Amino acid sequence: MRIGYPCINLGIGCKAAKTFRLKSYSEERLKQTVENNLSCLEQILKFNLTNNLFFFRITSDLIPFASHTINRFNWKDYYRSKFASIGVFIRKNRMRISMHPDQFTLINSLDETIFERSKKELYYHSKVLDLMELDASTKIQIHVGGVYGDKQKSIERFVDRFNNLEKSVKRRLVIENDDVSYTVSDCLQISDQIRVPILFDVFHHQINNSGPAKEAFELCAKSWDSERDGIPMVDYSSRNPSGSQRNHADSIDLKDFERFLVKSRPFDFDIMLEIKDKEKSAIKAINFAMRDIRVQEFLGSLC
Repeated sequence: MRIGYPCINLGIGCKAAKTFRLKSYSEERLKQTVENNLSCLEQILKFNLTNNLFFFRITSDLIPFASHTINRFNWKDYYRSKFASIGVFIRKNRMRISMHPDQFTLINSLDETIFERSKKELYYHSKVLDLMELDASTKIQIHVGGVYGDKQKSIERFVDRFNNLEKSVKRRLVIENDDVSYTVSDCLQISDQIRVPILFDVFHHQINNSGPAKEAFELCAKSWDSERDGIPMVDYSSRNPSGSQRNHADSIDLKDFERFLVKSRPFDFDIMLEIKDKEKSAIKAINFAMRDIRVQEFLGSLC
């Protein structure tokens, strides 16, 4: 089990997600921003290694305007050696990486223009991971998308569109259950048709579920081919008690996290903590999990 956090490290004073306004675009500004972002990504990964955090979601803003028509700079070749170097570090230290395009990446959209933009965005994400020479266990997670008044037709449209994506994208895509429209059951219907793995989002399932969590987790886990996809990925959070039911917690609730670990046994998976204080909660979680494993091993030795 690897534990990690998404996109931003709040403590090292360096962000790999710097961007700028479209009206300020210039090739020089793009280069400066990308160089900052790649340098910061390296610093984040080194911090994670020091703190036993072996799962990290790379920001989509690593290359600003990467899929936009304004960007004609050949960033792929220009930074090829830098991407390769980062990939060596990741593989050497047995880290796992993921990416998650924003909510406007909708391959089942009724609008063809949005779909075309989404394809370009997904290709950009897959190209970043390919340049790092990371295998197919390095995933790009997306939501199924909108319902558009007819969920079944929207599912069918997702399947059709998925089948026409580039192979380099399809091999990395995973879908996740969301907190409004698509339950684990809906995702399973899609997975059965196109063999796309399902990332189980614990928090979303609490809000929008189609059955007991343990059963849902087991069904999601079965959608992963361990040789091709690696072990399953799981998104975990708990509710912020002072906000709406959809607000993620500011900091990890270790009692809730313990309940989750107990309920999820004996499954093996990697956990992405979608909690607002990022690496702080991730460090608490890994320390707690390691202590829990040591306790279990000690109790087992007494039997």
